[in-house]
Amino acid sequence: MHHGQVTATPVVGLVGNPNSGKSSLFNLLTGLRQRIGNFPGVTVEKKAGMLTLPGLPTVELIDFPGAYSCYPTSLDERLVVQELTNPEGDLFPDAIIYVADITKLDKHLLLFTQLRDLDLPMILVLNMADLMDDDGLTVDLAKLSHELGVPVLAVSSRENRGIGELKDTIAELLRSPEDFRPEHPFYEPGASARDVLSELRRELPARNDYHALLLTHHAPWLKHIPDQLRHKVQNARVSHGFHSLRAQVEETMDRYNTFEPIVKQTVRHAGDSDSLSDRIDTVVTHPVFGPILFITLMLLLFQALFAWASVPMDLIELTFGTLGEAIRDNLTAGWFTDLLVDGIVAGLGGVLVFVPQIAILFFFIAILEEVGYLARAAYMFDSLMQRFGLNGRSVVALISGHACAIPAIMSTRTIANWKERLLTILVTPLTSCSARIPVYVILISFAVPQVAYFNGLIGLQGLAFAGLYFLGILGAMLSALVFKWVLRSPDRSFLMLELPAYRTPVWRNVGTTVYQKSKTFVVEAGKIILIISIILWAASTYGPRESMAAAEVQAQEQAIARQLSDEETADVLASERLEASYAGHLGKFIEPVIAPLGYDWKIGIALLTSFAAREVFVGTMATIYSVGSTDDEFRIRERLAEERNPTTGEPVYNRATAWSLLIFYVFAMMCMSTLAVTKRETNSWKWPLVQFVFMTAIAYGGAVLVYQLLS
Repeated sequence: MHHGQVTATPVVGLVGNPNSGKSSLFNLLTGLRQRIGNFPGVTVEKKAGMLTLPGLPTVELIDFPGAYSCYPTSLDERLVVQELTNPEGDLFPDAIIYVADITKLDKHLLLFTQLRDLDLPMILVLNMADLMDDDGLTVDLAKLSHELGVPVLAVSSRENRGIGELKDTIAELLRSPEDFRPEHPFYEPGASARDVLSELRRELPARNDYHALLLTHHAPWLKHIPDQLRHKVQNARVSHGFHSLRAQVEETMDRYNTFEPIVKQTVRHAGDSDSLSDRIDTVVTHPVFGPILFITLMLLLFQALFAWASVPMDLIELTFGTLGEAIRDNLTAGWFTDLLVDGIVAGLGGVLVFVPQIAILFFFIAILEEVGYLARAAYMFDSLMQRFGLNGRSVVALISGHACAIPAIMSTRTIANWKERLLTILVTPLTSCSARIPVYVILISFAVPQVAYFNGLIGLQGLAFAGLYFLGILGAMLSALVFKWVLRSPDRSFLMLELPAYRTPVWRNVGTTVYQKSKTFVVEAGKIILIISIILWAASTYGPRESMAAAEVQAQEQAIARQLSDEETADVLASERLEASYAGHLGKFIEPVIAPLGYDWKIGIALLTSFAAREVFVGTMATIYSVGSTDDEFRIRERLAEERNPTTGEPVYNRATAWSLLIFYVFAMMCMSTLAVTKRETNSWKWPLVQFVFMTAIAYGGAVLVYQLLS
């Protein structure tokens, strides 16, 4: 690049195979100074972070997706190749830190030698040095470094070992990259490749022969190659009989023959015995005990969600209640105070009250991921999933769908077979995401009595909660089966997974995950909920002038006729005004459609608003019911319990309605963002539409059935 001088913001790429411990190293180097977005033009997650090194401008560290070789088989790998073969691109790194798992070095060096031949300044980081002692590994770092022609460091991101040395080496690398350039390439292209290259070498924007070779292989899809050059490459390939796939296989074999001897000379294993991981796996992935363990783990997770989150949730409710009262007491009464208390504070409370549960859910999922259990779950359920037209990797999507369907749908990119990927995308939103937690929490308290067995270990409400989750999974599997039958396709797929060794979780990574996910929920969901809370507040406070005036008159007449106290009068006035408002008119309009489900027009308003995002349901209820005159408008559960049907005087939230709503929310597609992601991942409006229609139909049918049975 630029000899002697360092660019304004040097870019350093973290590259390596999946499961090499790249993310741990990234978290360690950048801490919480991370930005998570998408790579330009594709839906692959991009993590970038800032790294400060003495005497250098701030370095941007980019965590590239895991890749196995420069001959990509997935979207993630394509992206790595595209960015690393485009020196003009914004993401082209000034240097590369190549992370390899020290215990699997022979598998992880293929991509390393390919990138080294692209003539990029590199450091090889052998991660998981803490496992060397456990596995009895010894590595001759000096010899390895000499043979590979790059600095080699052993690092343990778990024990924070070797990080200082790594930072110093990165600094040296950026100051004088030419000292880090290997003398000779690892691999010399074969005869047919040399012929094509001799014709194209001048045309191609390449730094060296190997770079030109990769551009020749990938010209058909690389974005930075202009069209006329693409045709030239195509013609040259045909005229010289250059067979891309054959050349790739030859090159890969050749590289293995070159670096495997190096690994044998420099890495020594003590007696390879049956590892502890293998012994644990005989139980964990056992055909009978495996699934039992999985279900037990999930049940425990939901019990914990209920038990641990209740105290912080009550505290948050109390805080916002007190805050609302304080604002009322200190500001003059008027529309602005109402907007603050009923619209904004009520809306914010409705978002933040669920942070404890989302944090707990992610805490558990992150631990299962770190320990290496999620990969086992995928492996264990693969054959079962195949029967439903899915793939073992769909399990990961279905499990992470319990946090949020959006990243889950994005995670389906690892499924190579298009039909299995499409099915996974279509049914993932049926698994109950964390946005449904708020709705479940509130409604379960009406649908299920608070009874506990075994000294309070197992509560009926926690069981009902787990039941709803399993119902969602069942719905997803059966839908997949139906789709598999409707969308026929011949090809079967194979699951290729590396089962990582069991490890104790890196708590820093768990912490980072919980922090990032909770933050995303508050920021993303929070924006939607706040905006909707404010719109709702306005729609339920204002209405057509005549009907609002009529409502006031009617409330006054009722108050005189029934000799009500001031407070009761205010309550009657508030509910009459709500009915006359814009929101009331809208609710009344859709009431005939939802009456068979046992819903009144107020629930109707909540159903409409929660299409933006399911968790808005609770905020909507808070906003609608807090339009009353009662001071303590944050005790939403109590507020719902008091709600009566004006004609019969029955509670609105009886068992039948509560269960009907629960079933509706298990199946309904109530999330605009999920539809948007489905559109982006499938590249057409057809599939999100299919998704929306089939989920709404199941939800409506299920809710009608439940309500009619229970009432």
